[in-house]
Amino acid sequence: MSDDLFEGTPASSGDYDSSSIEVLEGLEPVRRRPGMYIGGTDDRALHHLAAEVLDNAMDEAVAGHATRIEVSLEEGNRLSIADNGRGIPVDEHPKFPGKSTLEVILSTLHSGGKFSGKAYATSGGLHGVGVSVVNALSSDTRVEVARDKTLYAQSFSKGEALGPIEELGPTPNRRGTTVSFTPDTEIFGDRQFKPHRLFKLARSKAYLFAGVEIRWKCVESLSSEDVPTEATFKFPGGLADHLAEQIGTRECVTAEPFAGTQEFPEDDSGTSQGRVEWACAWPLYSDGSTSWYCNTVPTPDGGTHEQGLRAALTKGLRAFGELTGTKKAKDISADDVMTGGEVMLSVFIRDPQFQSQTKDRLTSPEAARLVENAVRDHFDHFLTDNMDRGKALLGEVMERMDERLRRKQEREVKRKTATNAKKLRLPGKLTDCSGEGDGETELFIVEGDSAGGSAKQARNRKTQAILPIRGKILNVASATVEKINANSEIADLALAMGCGTRKDCDAENLRYDRIIIMTDADVDGAHIATLLMTFFFQEMPDVVRKGHLFLAQPPLYRLTAGKESRYARDDAHRAELEETVFKGKKVEVGRFKGLGEMNPAQLRETTMSPETRGLIRITLPPEFEDRAAVKELVDQLMGRNPEHRFNFIQNRAGEVDRDMIDA
Repeated sequence: MSDDLFEGTPASSGDYDSSSIEVLEGLEPVRRRPGMYIGGTDDRALHHLAAEVLDNAMDEAVAGHATRIEVSLEEGNRLSIADNGRGIPVDEHPKFPGKSTLEVILSTLHSGGKFSGKAYATSGGLHGVGVSVVNALSSDTRVEVARDKTLYAQSFSKGEALGPIEELGPTPNRRGTTVSFTPDTEIFGDRQFKPHRLFKLARSKAYLFAGVEIRWKCVESLSSEDVPTEATFKFPGGLADHLAEQIGTRECVTAEPFAGTQEFPEDDSGTSQGRVEWACAWPLYSDGSTSWYCNTVPTPDGGTHEQGLRAALTKGLRAFGELTGTKKAKDISADDVMTGGEVMLSVFIRDPQFQSQTKDRLTSPEAARLVENAVRDHFDHFLTDNMDRGKALLGEVMERMDERLRRKQEREVKRKTATNAKKLRLPGKLTDCSGEGDGETELFIVEGDSAGGSAKQARNRKTQAILPIRGKILNVASATVEKINANSEIADLALAMGCGTRKDCDAENLRYDRIIIMTDADVDGAHIATLLMTFFFQEMPDVVRKGHLFLAQPPLYRLTAGKESRYARDDAHRAELEETVFKGKKVEVGRFKGLGEMNPAQLRETTMSPETRGLIRITLPPEFEDRAAVKELVDQLMGRNPEHRFNFIQNRAGEVDRDMIDA
């Protein structure tokens, strides 16, 4: 080693000694760095806590020890999940004298009964951190265990036991575990559990294991039209029932879905390696969706089990094409098969490996082979047992293949054409339409992936494109040019429009005939719409000037009396409908909390279908034909100086309708 390394001015080491080294004990690492364990502290992470506890209850059901699970959302953002399984052990743990096994599991990382495979053949909890992380990130946790006809309980706060385990007395008719917890506001702020999200989670778990009954309860103050106070889920058909509900009345390429189950082959010791269940359908004119699960845990990013299913379906259709003399079938790709399909896959395997603690992606190498082997034979029979059915699906997939190859050829021609050196780039989040021109194409700009997902299912694929954006975009009126140019959301908008910005903006090059801002019918939605209108006015003025910009008008309420339903845009419209259409009738009023809570059929009917929707065209009013006057007003309301906004509000306060304030 060179002596040069040690030359130079000596640095003081007084601020870095043994006292600088921290040793985090117990659950303190979880509270310090929650993102390492649940991916962050946002809404998704908050609901991950619920999933962790529910997964434990489901593991008891899959193992054959529980038949019923209860999920209860209570006042104060408190959630309780109970099962009638074996109950967490409560005796003293051999490695922790003086501590019950219950306390060890709740307050020690990497503790649990799922490492050896003796207690659970397959399970969703793997690392022994799930329920302890929930405990660490909750201000109040209480666990009750009914075991050996005796009831025990222990309470915790922020990961620390508030006292030893208590024996509460005999309970001859009760068994299992109940975990009740309230997420800590120091970690999650004022975020609240979303009832519709928990309701959907509970229902999906019941689909994933046909032998379990899941009971849902929700306090009346948190219930809504889509979230009842009580419900019971039990689906003997498993994923096939789930698929049937999701398809609804939509017409599909094949009259029957491709659905089934298969036990994985036994290993050398004669033990089953698990089970695979699938349900697939191909609705007409649909963007489709995919749902992947491993041991009842959702894996939204797919993984090796997804690869196995894709391989089985692709190879099966290629072989069927060869059987029917369709030579071009050899060019079918997995994307040709999956696009437009409603596909669900659930696997139960021993010792699965995930990409992270949040389990978004399965990485177990053997899962691909197991799933492909289990599904392929069933799919071959599905295609050949009814040749007309097989040919119908093959024809639909080959249409997508032909379209893909045509577009590929066009791209190659464009690359080779010297006069067309500029390559068209589109943002990855954009779901484009297939139509071109004719005054009918539309781009809907929607807030968030949830609303984007509903909009994709509700749209007309030929004429309507969807671009989700993430919350409130940059306020371009108060941002520097450098900040605008560096913003990814702004870049995505510019790429999707294709017409240039500012002085280079030319509406003749706009890729769509109508640009429609579609946000929630609430204050936050109005704020986002205002930011987007400011963006178009400043960055793409010709789009506004030529009348291409619109505001969608989603409803805020759904009014129902008997079999008749109507939608209301706002409170005034609601009052009008109650006075005219429903006068004298008992009316049930449901309030939509956002576009993501509307099902695709409702969104299509009320907001997206040209036959039934209403749009507001954004134009420059006659008194502001001079763009400089409009710019002055925009700068007042959206610019950097808050004093201008304050003065504007003060000067216009008298013009606000007093009835609107009272409402």
